[in-house]
Amino acid sequence: MVLLRLLTFTLLSSYFHPGTEVDAQRQFTIRSIMLTIEPGTNVTRDTNVTVRCKATVSSSSQEALSCEYTIYKDSSTVYTKRSSTAEDLLYPLPNAKVSNSGKYKCKITIEGKEMTSEATKLTVTGMSKPVLQLNRNAVSEGEEVTAWCEAPGETGSIFFYLYEDSKVIQEHSNSNPMEAKIRFRNVGLHKVHCAYAVLVMPNTFNSVESNTITVSVKELSIRPVLEIFPQDKVYEGDQLSITCNIRNALYSPENTPIDLYLSLGTKLLSSGKNKVNHTMVALAKDPGDFECRLEKGHVEKVITKMVSVTELFSSPTLTMNPADVFKGEVMSLTCKSESYASERINKEELTYTLEPSVSPLISTKPGEFSVKALTFDFNYTCEAQAKGIKKRSETLTVRPKVPVSIPKISVVGRAILGKPVKIRCHSDFGSFPINYTLLTGDDILSTSTVRLPTQEAVFTVTINKPEEIRKYMCKAQNNPKNGLPSSRLNATLIEPLRGLTLTVLPDLTEISEGNQLYLICGTKGTPPVTYKFYRVGDKRPLLTNTLNENNTHYHVDKLSKEHSGTYYCEADNHANNVVRSEKVIVEVHMALWKKAVIGGVCLLVVSVLVAVCVLYIKSKRGKRQAAAELSVRSASL
Repeated sequence: MVLLRLLTFTLLSSYFHPGTEVDAQRQFTIRSIMLTIEPGTNVTRDTNVTVRCKATVSSSSQEALSCEYTIYKDSSTVYTKRSSTAEDLLYPLPNAKVSNSGKYKCKITIEGKEMTSEATKLTVTGMSKPVLQLNRNAVSEGEEVTAWCEAPGETGSIFFYLYEDSKVIQEHSNSNPMEAKIRFRNVGLHKVHCAYAVLVMPNTFNSVESNTITVSVKELSIRPVLEIFPQDKVYEGDQLSITCNIRNALYSPENTPIDLYLSLGTKLLSSGKNKVNHTMVALAKDPGDFECRLEKGHVEKVITKMVSVTELFSSPTLTMNPADVFKGEVMSLTCKSESYASERINKEELTYTLEPSVSPLISTKPGEFSVKALTFDFNYTCEAQAKGIKKRSETLTVRPKVPVSIPKISVVGRAILGKPVKIRCHSDFGSFPINYTLLTGDDILSTSTVRLPTQEAVFTVTINKPEEIRKYMCKAQNNPKNGLPSSRLNATLIEPLRGLTLTVLPDLTEISEGNQLYLICGTKGTPPVTYKFYRVGDKRPLLTNTLNENNTHYHVDKLSKEHSGTYYCEADNHANNVVRSEKVIVEVHMALWKKAVIGGVCLLVVSVLVAVCVLYIKSKRGKRQAAAELSVRSASL
């Protein structure tokens, strides 16, 4: 695809100023740039390839433009050229190789303006066959062979691989041809070939294998000799004589030094030039084989022999009895070798010692020691000895146990009569495991075993009578010989509240205005008790009070009609059971003096009415008499 971009550039030979003229003006545009590969993008090795860069530029002037071409391969600059002609830029790749494969781009730059073509990929296939050469194909052990591996005509980043019997023995890079030095460790025939790889990021192209050359390696007649005496029926304590020397040393060139090394396993016993002697005491614990190693230049020859050494006696074992011991108690330590070579030693020849030799130390018979356990952890070892051979046991760590202390008994949380109660039994110190037993009187209720410091012995019981709580106790034991009892359980037993009553003073029939009122709330149970007084219709209590007593009261100093109503009280304690009294109706009567006043007023009103009536009657009677007298007088007239 051709990139089309219009780039317009104006060059002015003079600037506009008052009274001046424009001398010259030139404009151009880079219309496109394209890269092609000839004869194609997929070619075989040794093809002559041309990379062509063609740019189309339009200019307002006939004068040729100076431009710069840059060719890129995989983002790296491979060719740069300046040109003042309109001809295409050609970048030749004669006899193209695999290393020429990659993505190519072309860039043109004119007076600061530039345009880059799209990338075009070139793929070159086919690689030359590598050629292997050796300076010799017949050598003796340790001799050096020079090898050359060449990739004819190949360029770029080349990695060579040298193979011996299909196994890579050397790698080399960026040197064509490659030169390497080879030494063969084993005698016989060895087949050698090479190959190479060309690195064209991010790909690697591998060649075929080269020709194969067979190399014959001849063994040197010189060799090590290992002699051991005695070699059979060897027991611990026997003296061993070992010799490491050379056979056919006369055939070795005088200017080539020979070194001998005598070893047992990884331990070097001795070394020398022509002959090595070594004597030692045979021990069954010595690991590995005896080895005689000969080194002559780059030649190494080894011979090994194994000597089987019979144990004179086995390593002792140290045991203790009893397995668990408490501080200050007497324990028995036994040191014993389970087996011994009866054909070489008697059982009585074996002697045992205890380390460290603590005091007091009593040895009742060989290998048995009676000691008293210390107050802290202690390490013991023992040693068995016979005919100069000493063997030690593994370390025995004695960890004396700590006797359990007198346990403490307590209640977890609160003890409530008639409800489940948790009782804890605990000792401040003592070695685990500890067995805790809960008792009531002489009766065993339950046993709990504590094995870790994070655990504790907690028992659940139900107490139905107040006097029962003092009967509980526990026992702690971590030694079969004894167990320590605790004291009796001393804890407060909470009795739930019961029988709540509300008493009214004065008597309900004697309650009247102006008097004092006492509401007394009483109950049975364990204080402290929280009391609450209520009047029906009110959401909040009239009084809330917590006391260490079994009764309390609510007092009204001066009663009025408004104090009439229904009253009750509630109470609770740490048993968390709320009890309520019966409801009491309080009616406040009228005061006596008010009654007297009302009575007097009533009598007064009655008296007045009676007087009025009497006067009224009398008045009526007077009128009648007057009328009668008037009539009489009229009649007489």
